[in-house]
Amino acid sequence: MSDSPVSKLLRIAIQMDPIEHVNIDGDTTFAMAEEAQNRGHEIFVYQVDTLSWQEGKVTARAKPAKVQRVKGDHVSLGDEVILDLAEDVDVVLMRQDPPFDMSYITAAHLLEFLKGKTLVVNDPFWVRSSPEKIVPLLFPDLMPPTLVSRDVATIKAFQAEHKDIVVKPLYGNAGAAVFRIKPEDGNLGALLDLFFTTSRDPIMVQAFVPGVFDGDKRIILIDGEPVGGINRVPKGNDIRSNLAVGGTAHPVELSEVDLAICRAIGPTLRDRGLLFVGIDVIAGRLTEINVTSPTGALALKAFSGVNAVSLMWDAISRKLN
Repeated sequence: MSDSPVSKLLRIAIQMDPIEHVNIDGDTTFAMAEEAQNRGHEIFVYQVDTLSWQEGKVTARAKPAKVQRVKGDHVSLGDEVILDLAEDVDVVLMRQDPPFDMSYITAAHLLEFLKGKTLVVNDPFWVRSSPEKIVPLLFPDLMPPTLVSRDVATIKAFQAEHKDIVVKPLYGNAGAAVFRIKPEDGNLGALLDLFFTTSRDPIMVQAFVPGVFDGDKRIILIDGEPVGGINRVPKGNDIRSNLAVGGTAHPVELSEVDLAICRAIGPTLRDRGLLFVGIDVIAGRLTEINVTSPTGALALKAFSGVNAVSLMWDAISRKLN
Protein backbone atom coordinates (compact mmCIF):
# COMPACT_ATOMS: atom_id res chain seq x y z
CA MET A 1 0.00 0.00 0.00
CA SER A 2 1.29 3.46 -0.85
CA ASP A 3 1.29 6.48 1.41
CA SER A 4 -2.03 8.22 2.04
CA PRO A 5 -2.87 10.45 -0.94
CA VAL A 6 -3.91 14.06 -0.51
CA SER A 7 -7.58 14.12 -1.47
CA LYS A 8 -10.44 16.52 -1.84
CA LEU A 9 -13.18 16.62 0.74
CA LEU A 10 -15.99 14.24 -0.10
CA ARG A 11 -19.71 13.92 0.45
CA ILE A 12 -20.38 10.33 1.46
CA ALA A 13 -23.69 8.48 1.75
CA ILE A 14 -23.64 5.27 3.78
CA GLN A 15 -26.38 2.73 3.08
CA MET A 16 -26.52 0.80 6.34
CA ASP A 17 -28.70 -0.59 9.10
CA PRO A 18 -29.75 2.04 11.68
CA ILE A 19 -26.55 3.67 12.93
CA GLU A 20 -28.24 4.46 16.25
CA HIS A 21 -28.18 0.76 17.16
CA VAL A 22 -24.66 -0.30 16.18
CA ASN A 23 -22.09 -1.61 18.66
CA ILE A 24 -19.31 0.93 18.27
CA ASP A 25 -16.76 -1.47 19.82
CA GLY A 26 -16.98 -3.82 16.87
CA ASP A 27 -18.89 -2.23 14.01
CA THR A 28 -16.73 -1.75 10.93
CA THR A 29 -19.24 0.54 9.21
CA PHE A 30 -19.19 2.92 12.18
CA ALA A 31 -15.38 2.91 11.97
CA MET A 32 -15.63 3.80 8.27
CA ALA A 33 -17.86 6.76 9.11
CA GLU A 34 -15.55 7.83 11.93
CA GLU A 35 -12.47 7.73 9.72
CA ALA A 36 -14.25 9.65 6.96
CA GLN A 37 -15.29 12.33 9.44
CA ASN A 38 -11.75 12.55 10.82
CA ARG A 39 -10.58 13.31 7.28
CA GLY A 40 -13.05 16.18 7.03
CA HIS A 41 -15.55 14.44 4.77
CA GLU A 42 -19.30 15.07 5.07
CA ILE A 43 -21.36 12.02 6.02
CA PHE A 44 -24.97 11.07 5.37
CA VAL A 45 -26.62 7.83 6.43
CA TYR A 46 -29.71 6.16 5.04
CA GLN A 47 -31.45 2.83 5.21
CA VAL A 48 -32.05 0.73 2.13
CA ASP A 49 -35.83 1.07 2.51
CA THR A 50 -35.52 4.75 1.57
CA LEU A 51 -33.64 4.03 -1.69
CA SER A 52 -35.72 4.89 -4.79
CA TRP A 53 -35.53 5.11 -8.58
CA GLN A 54 -37.80 7.64 -10.23
CA GLU A 55 -37.64 9.09 -13.74
CA GLY A 56 -34.01 8.16 -14.16
CA LYS A 57 -32.82 9.39 -10.77
CA VAL A 58 -31.65 7.26 -7.85
CA THR A 59 -32.45 8.98 -4.56
CA ALA A 60 -32.42 8.23 -0.85
CA ARG A 61 -33.98 9.92 2.16
CA ALA A 62 -30.87 10.46 4.26
CA LYS A 63 -29.73 12.31 7.35
CA PRO A 64 -26.42 14.12 7.87
CA ALA A 65 -24.47 12.40 10.65
CA LYS A 66 -21.83 13.36 13.17
CA VAL A 67 -20.19 10.46 15.02
CA GLN A 68 -18.08 10.15 18.13
CA ARG A 69 -16.66 7.14 19.96
CA VAL A 70 -18.86 7.58 23.05
CA LYS A 71 -21.09 4.68 24.06
CA GLY A 72 -24.72 5.68 24.25
CA ASP A 73 -24.02 8.98 22.51
CA HIS A 74 -22.16 7.90 19.40
CA VAL A 75 -24.14 9.69 16.70
CA SER A 76 -26.15 12.87 16.16
CA LEU A 77 -28.38 13.06 13.11
CA GLY A 78 -29.56 16.17 11.30
CA ASP A 79 -32.79 16.80 9.47
CA GLU A 80 -33.75 14.41 6.71
CA VAL A 81 -32.90 15.40 3.15
CA ILE A 82 -33.48 13.75 -0.21
CA LEU A 83 -30.15 13.01 -1.86
CA ASP A 84 -29.74 12.53 -5.59
CA LEU A 85 -27.04 9.87 -5.32
CA ALA A 86 -25.68 10.70 -8.78
CA GLU A 87 -25.40 14.44 -8.17
CA ASP A 88 -25.21 15.19 -4.46
CA VAL A 89 -22.53 12.76 -3.23
CA ASP A 90 -19.12 11.49 -4.33
CA VAL A 91 -19.19 8.04 -2.69
CA VAL A 92 -21.86 5.57 -1.63
CA LEU A 93 -20.88 2.83 0.81
CA MET A 94 -23.17 -0.19 0.39
CA ARG A 95 -22.94 -1.58 3.90
CA GLN A 96 -26.31 -2.93 5.02
CA ASP A 97 -26.08 -6.42 6.48
CA PRO A 98 -27.45 -9.45 4.62
CA PRO A 99 -29.55 -11.66 4.24
CA PHE A 100 -28.64 -11.71 0.58
CA ASP A 101 -32.21 -11.83 -0.69
CA MET A 102 -34.22 -10.16 -3.45
CA SER A 103 -34.31 -6.92 -1.46
CA TYR A 104 -30.52 -6.92 -1.34
CA ILE A 105 -30.27 -7.74 -5.04
CA THR A 106 -32.76 -5.00 -5.96
CA ALA A 107 -30.78 -2.42 -4.01
CA ALA A 108 -27.67 -3.45 -5.94
CA HIS A 109 -29.58 -3.08 -9.22
CA LEU A 110 -30.63 0.45 -8.30
CA LEU A 111 -27.12 1.48 -7.25
CA GLU A 112 -25.78 0.16 -10.56
CA PHE A 113 -27.44 3.16 -12.24
CA LEU A 114 -24.80 5.33 -10.55
CA LYS A 115 -21.96 3.81 -12.55
CA GLY A 116 -19.81 6.52 -14.12
CA LYS A 117 -21.34 9.16 -11.84
CA THR A 118 -20.77 8.17 -8.19
CA LEU A 119 -18.30 5.64 -6.82
CA VAL A 120 -20.13 2.83 -5.03
CA VAL A 121 -18.10 0.64 -2.67
CA ASN A 122 -18.25 -2.26 -3.17
CA ASP A 123 -19.26 -2.21 -6.84
CA PRO A 124 -22.97 -3.14 -6.76
CA PHE A 125 -22.90 -5.13 -10.01
CA TRP A 126 -20.28 -7.43 -8.59
CA VAL A 127 -21.78 -7.49 -5.10
CA ARG A 128 -24.94 -8.77 -6.76
CA SER A 129 -22.95 -11.29 -8.79
CA SER A 130 -20.54 -12.39 -6.03
CA PRO A 131 -22.50 -13.95 -3.14
CA GLU A 132 -20.22 -14.87 -0.25
CA LYS A 133 -20.39 -18.62 -0.78
CA ILE A 134 -20.70 -18.58 -4.58
CA VAL A 135 -17.69 -16.49 -5.60
CA PRO A 136 -15.17 -18.88 -3.92
CA LEU A 137 -16.36 -21.53 -6.40
CA LEU A 138 -14.17 -19.73 -8.94
CA PHE A 139 -11.23 -21.16 -6.96
CA PRO A 140 -12.15 -24.82 -6.26
CA ASP A 141 -8.51 -25.83 -5.69
CA LEU A 142 -8.36 -23.43 -2.72
CA MET A 143 -11.51 -24.76 -1.04
CA PRO A 144 -12.32 -27.87 0.98
CA PRO A 145 -14.30 -30.47 -1.03
CA THR A 146 -17.57 -28.66 -1.73
CA LEU A 147 -21.00 -29.37 -3.18
CA VAL A 148 -23.78 -26.93 -4.09
CA SER A 149 -27.04 -28.73 -4.74
CA ARG A 150 -30.59 -29.40 -3.64
CA ASP A 151 -30.58 -32.92 -5.08
CA VAL A 152 -30.90 -35.25 -2.10
CA ALA A 153 -29.28 -38.26 -3.80
CA THR A 154 -26.24 -36.18 -4.78
CA ILE A 155 -25.93 -34.78 -1.27
CA LYS A 156 -26.12 -38.24 0.30
CA ALA A 157 -23.48 -39.51 -2.11
CA PHE A 158 -21.23 -36.61 -1.06
CA GLN A 159 -21.75 -37.59 2.57
CA ALA A 160 -20.93 -41.24 1.77
CA GLU A 161 -17.65 -40.10 0.22
CA HIS A 162 -16.54 -37.54 2.79
CA LYS A 163 -18.24 -38.95 5.95
CA ASP A 164 -17.96 -35.89 8.21
CA ILE A 165 -19.68 -32.93 6.54
CA VAL A 166 -20.97 -29.40 7.17
CA VAL A 167 -24.33 -28.28 5.78
CA LYS A 168 -25.23 -24.60 5.49
CA PRO A 169 -27.63 -22.29 3.66
CA LEU A 170 -26.16 -20.85 0.49
CA TYR A 171 -27.25 -17.30 1.27
CA GLY A 172 -27.08 -17.29 5.07
CA ASN A 173 -24.89 -15.08 7.19
CA ALA A 174 -23.40 -14.75 10.69
CA GLY A 175 -23.17 -18.53 11.13
CA ALA A 176 -26.94 -19.05 11.12
CA ALA A 177 -28.22 -22.58 10.37
CA VAL A 178 -24.76 -24.15 9.96
CA PHE A 179 -24.76 -27.84 10.94
CA ARG A 180 -22.09 -30.50 11.26
CA ILE A 181 -23.28 -34.00 10.35
CA LYS A 182 -20.94 -36.71 11.61
CA PRO A 183 -20.76 -40.14 9.93
CA GLU A 184 -22.91 -41.77 12.63
CA ASP A 185 -25.49 -38.98 12.64
CA GLY A 186 -28.83 -40.03 11.19
CA ASN A 187 -30.27 -36.53 10.92
CA LEU A 188 -29.17 -35.59 7.41
CA GLY A 189 -32.47 -36.57 5.78
CA ALA A 190 -34.54 -34.65 8.31
CA LEU A 191 -32.24 -31.64 8.00
CA LEU A 192 -32.58 -31.63 4.21
CA ASP A 193 -36.35 -31.81 4.58
CA LEU A 194 -36.19 -28.74 6.82
CA PHE A 195 -34.00 -26.79 4.41
CA PHE A 196 -35.93 -27.68 1.30
CA THR A 197 -39.43 -27.17 2.68
CA THR A 198 -38.55 -23.68 3.91
CA SER A 199 -36.48 -22.51 0.92
CA ARG A 200 -36.20 -23.09 -2.83
CA ASP A 201 -32.45 -22.44 -2.69
CA PRO A 202 -29.75 -25.09 -3.03
CA ILE A 203 -27.51 -25.62 -0.03
CA MET A 204 -23.76 -25.81 0.40
CA VAL A 205 -22.21 -29.02 1.71
CA GLN A 206 -18.52 -29.23 2.56
CA ALA A 207 -16.16 -31.81 3.97
CA PHE A 208 -15.62 -30.95 7.64
CA VAL A 209 -12.24 -29.33 8.31
CA PRO A 210 -11.09 -30.29 11.84
CA GLY A 211 -8.80 -27.26 11.91
CA VAL A 212 -11.86 -25.07 12.53
CA PHE A 213 -11.41 -25.65 16.27
CA ASP A 214 -8.03 -23.90 16.00
CA GLY A 215 -9.77 -20.91 14.46
CA ASP A 216 -11.17 -19.40 11.29
CA LYS A 217 -8.98 -16.61 9.93
CA ARG A 218 -10.71 -13.45 8.73
CA ILE A 219 -8.32 -11.78 6.30
CA ILE A 220 -9.08 -8.26 5.07
CA LEU A 221 -8.10 -7.27 1.53
CA ILE A 222 -8.13 -3.70 0.25
CA ASP A 223 -8.38 -3.42 -3.53
CA GLY A 224 -7.15 -7.00 -3.86
CA GLU A 225 -4.21 -6.70 -1.44
CA PRO A 226 -4.14 -8.38 2.01
CA VAL A 227 -3.57 -5.96 4.87
CA GLY A 228 -3.87 -8.37 7.81
CA GLY A 229 -6.10 -10.82 9.61
CA ILE A 230 -7.55 -12.03 12.87
CA ASN A 231 -8.22 -15.55 14.09
CA ARG A 232 -11.79 -16.24 15.22
CA VAL A 233 -11.92 -19.20 17.61
CA PRO A 234 -15.22 -21.06 18.18
CA LYS A 235 -16.78 -21.26 21.61
CA GLY A 236 -16.57 -24.72 23.17
CA ASN A 237 -17.41 -27.45 20.65
CA ASP A 238 -19.35 -25.09 18.36
CA ILE A 239 -18.02 -25.31 14.80
CA ARG A 240 -19.07 -21.72 14.09
CA SER A 241 -16.41 -19.13 14.77
CA ASN A 242 -18.46 -16.05 13.87
CA LEU A 243 -18.12 -13.34 16.51
CA ALA A 244 -21.91 -12.88 16.33
CA VAL A 245 -22.44 -16.38 17.75
CA GLY A 246 -19.82 -16.34 20.49
CA GLY A 247 -16.51 -16.79 18.69
CA THR A 248 -13.58 -14.82 20.06
CA ALA A 249 -11.00 -12.84 18.11
CA HIS A 250 -7.26 -13.40 18.53
CA PRO A 251 -4.17 -11.98 16.82
CA VAL A 252 -2.65 -14.04 14.04
CA GLU A 253 0.11 -13.83 11.48
CA LEU A 254 -0.73 -14.61 7.88
CA SER A 255 0.97 -17.78 6.68
CA GLU A 256 2.48 -18.31 3.26
CA VAL A 257 -0.60 -20.39 2.39
CA ASP A 258 -2.86 -17.50 3.42
CA LEU A 259 -0.85 -15.10 1.28
CA ALA A 260 -0.94 -17.52 -1.66
CA ILE A 261 -4.74 -17.59 -1.43
CA CYS A 262 -4.79 -13.79 -1.43
CA ARG A 263 -2.50 -13.66 -4.45
CA ALA A 264 -4.77 -16.08 -6.29
CA ILE A 265 -8.01 -14.20 -5.65
CA GLY A 266 -6.72 -10.62 -5.44
CA PRO A 267 -6.79 -9.82 -9.18
CA THR A 268 -10.41 -10.99 -9.45
CA LEU A 269 -11.46 -8.83 -6.51
CA ARG A 270 -9.66 -5.82 -7.96
CA ASP A 271 -11.11 -6.32 -11.44
CA ARG A 272 -14.61 -6.55 -9.96
CA GLY A 273 -14.34 -3.35 -7.95
CA LEU A 274 -14.62 -5.26 -4.67
CA LEU A 275 -12.51 -2.84 -2.71
CA PHE A 276 -13.15 -3.86 0.92
CA VAL A 277 -13.35 -7.64 1.29
CA GLY A 278 -13.06 -10.12 4.15
CA ILE A 279 -12.18 -13.71 3.32
CA ASP A 280 -12.47 -16.71 5.64
CA VAL A 281 -9.71 -19.32 5.72
CA ILE A 282 -9.78 -22.50 7.80
CA ALA A 283 -6.61 -24.62 7.98
CA GLY A 284 -5.36 -23.19 4.71
CA ARG A 285 -8.70 -23.63 2.92
CA LEU A 286 -10.79 -20.78 1.53
CA THR A 287 -14.40 -21.02 2.71
CA GLU A 288 -16.00 -17.61 2.04
CA ILE A 289 -15.32 -14.31 0.28
CA ASN A 290 -17.37 -11.64 2.07
CA VAL A 291 -18.19 -8.64 -0.10
CA THR A 292 -21.46 -7.29 1.36
CA SER A 293 -20.55 -5.79 4.74
CA PRO A 294 -17.32 -7.47 5.90
CA THR A 295 -16.31 -6.98 9.52
CA GLY A 296 -13.16 -7.42 11.59
CA ALA A 297 -11.42 -4.10 11.00
CA LEU A 298 -11.52 -2.94 14.63
CA ALA A 299 -10.16 -6.22 15.99
CA LEU A 300 -7.39 -6.13 13.39
CA LYS A 301 -6.46 -2.60 14.44
CA ALA A 302 -6.51 -3.53 18.14
CA PHE A 303 -4.22 -6.53 17.64
CA SER A 304 -1.82 -5.29 14.98
CA GLY A 305 -2.22 -1.53 14.65
CA VAL A 306 -3.21 -1.98 10.99
CA ASN A 307 -6.03 0.44 10.19
CA ALA A 308 -7.83 -1.29 7.32
CA VAL A 309 -10.53 1.39 7.27
CA SER A 310 -7.94 4.14 6.76
CA LEU A 311 -6.36 2.07 3.98
CA MET A 312 -9.80 1.74 2.38
CA TRP A 313 -10.28 5.51 2.32
CA ASP A 314 -6.79 5.90 0.86
CA ALA A 315 -7.77 3.52 -1.95
CA ILE A 316 -11.03 5.38 -2.54
CA SER A 317 -9.12 8.69 -2.72
CA ARG A 318 -6.77 7.22 -5.31
CA LYS A 319 -9.73 6.15 -7.43
CA LEU A 320 -11.30 9.61 -7.28
CA ASN A 321 -8.15 11.66 -7.85
